[in-house]
Amino acid sequence: MKALVALILLVQLPIHKAVPAAPPAPLGCDDPESEAAAEVAMNYINGHSHHGYKFALNRIEDIRVVPQGPNNDIIFLELDLLETKCPILSPTPLANCTVRSIAEHAVEGDCDVKLQKVDGTLSVLASKCHSHADSSEDIHKVCPDCPLLASLNNTEVLETVSAALNDYNSKTTESYLRLLEIGRAKIQYHPGHVVVTEFAVGATNCSAQEAKANVGACQLLPEDQSNFGFCTAVMVKRPSQDLQVDCQLYGHQVPAPDIPLLSSQDTSAGLAPSAAGFTNHNLGLAHNNPVASESSSSEILRSMLSAKSVRKRAVAEAAQHDKVPRPVGFVPPPPPCPGKIRYFDI
Repeated sequence: MKALVALILLVQLPIHKAVPAAPPAPLGCDDPESEAAAEVAMNYINGHSHHGYKFALNRIEDIRVVPQGPNNDIIFLELDLLETKCPILSPTPLANCTVRSIAEHAVEGDCDVKLQKVDGTLSVLASKCHSHADSSEDIHKVCPDCPLLASLNNTEVLETVSAALNDYNSKTTESYLRLLEIGRAKIQYHPGHVVVTEFAVGATNCSAQEAKANVGACQLLPEDQSNFGFCTAVMVKRPSQDLQVDCQLYGHQVPAPDIPLLSSQDTSAGLAPSAAGFTNHNLGLAHNNPVASESSSSEILRSMLSAKSVRKRAVAEAAQHDKVPRPVGFVPPPPPCPGKIRYFDI
């Protein structure tokens, strides 16, 4: 009898079902984990770009984490960048590089980056970037008289770079310098006619004196002796004739094992950078890590487009939800994305 009563009581006991753990809250664009991933992505982007200027992070636009297993996540980042004044070949750390202002004709970069995080270690699998210069309307709102970026193959730009290199090489006792690429150029017509150019150079195996005899024999130094630099030139054409040239050589740099300095196809000894297909204030980068799996750039785009669609739906749902009456003094939490703007919006 006692056994029967015990069995009845056992049957009547409430059954507690296991409640599945709630999924982790999505990362916000300004969370420390997102910032850490963005820093790794920025180092990768600047390290694998061989032209133009270094870019700085302006805002984390979106982040999506896809778990792959224990301590293994795939992270998709959408980043807004801004061009700095540091040439890509400069050894200056990115933290010490100044972002160009709107008045200087700012350039914005948009990057989609795919990373993997295994046991807390982040690595980039692939990245895809493009950029565009700010509109003339935005610049003239801030500075009506500021000149805009000129075409890199503009005749006056090429003449100024050629004259500047000839002037520098005629006065130096060091290595003869050759043009690598033109980075930026502006032409001002009022009140005076002034051409301003910025261009990257490389030291050759000839002295300036030797180059006078046979400049065609002067070749860029091999990678183990490389010495790159950067020059600015200002040509005043009116009201007077004047040329000012300033060049800074960086000295030999030892690249990271997977980052070459400049391959042979990246250099241009002549004065026709457009012939090499470069628009150097344009961040054109599509890179897959050869040692990583699932590193297709097209996959990045598909995943990021999917993430953008999800974000748009979330924004719409949040807007609908905000129509519900709130208690007095209620302050809604900040949206997880996009993140804060560090410099300015283009």
